[in-house]
Amino acid sequence: MGESNTSIFSSALVAFRLVFLMWLTFSFELLYNIDLGFLGIKPRSINGLVGIVTAPMIHGSLQHLLSNTIPLLFLGSVLFFFYERIGSIVFFRCYFLTNVLVWIFSPRVSYHIGASGLIYGLASFLIFFGFLRGDLLSLVISIAIFLVYGGIFYGVLPSDPSVSWESHLAGATVGAATAFNLSNKKRIR
Repeated sequence: MGESNTSIFSSALVAFRLVFLMWLTFSFELLYNIDLGFLGIKPRSINGLVGIVTAPMIHGSLQHLLSNTIPLLFLGSVLFFFYERIGSIVFFRCYFLTNVLVWIFSPRVSYHIGASGLIYGLASFLIFFGFLRGDLLSLVISIAIFLVYGGIFYGVLPSDPSVSWESHLAGATVGAATAFNLSNKKRIR
């Protein structure tokens, strides 16, 4: 019993640390009345390169931050709990490669902020991985994540000019590609 609690707790650590940094950054902005949006991803600009690392920690509003907090904690915990051997690879790719793709390909010159690209990457990975892998547990996880988060794929289409659909599309693409790339890996748990 004690081991499973440790495992559940430890599976949430990576996501929890990132969420902590997101809330700390938002609190810093509020406390000092500054806007750190310039630390987002500005496509194809030298200044925007820093956003590849920092953009997921910057949020435009409390609602934006809240809408990224719960999915990131949930999806990150599921990833590391069920796929601990490959969880770091998946998280790293969904975090960095998504942001690199936004920096290279986004047609907009405005700053892209928030962790939704990462969330789309994690959800996409968890959905596609089970279907590609075919084992029962992975398939159940895929179906459960699809039922809860399958609707997010509408977010890869341009709709609201203030929402970075480019981050959503890049994240979903990286997650699916990572699922395909790792689906034949023998040891995932």
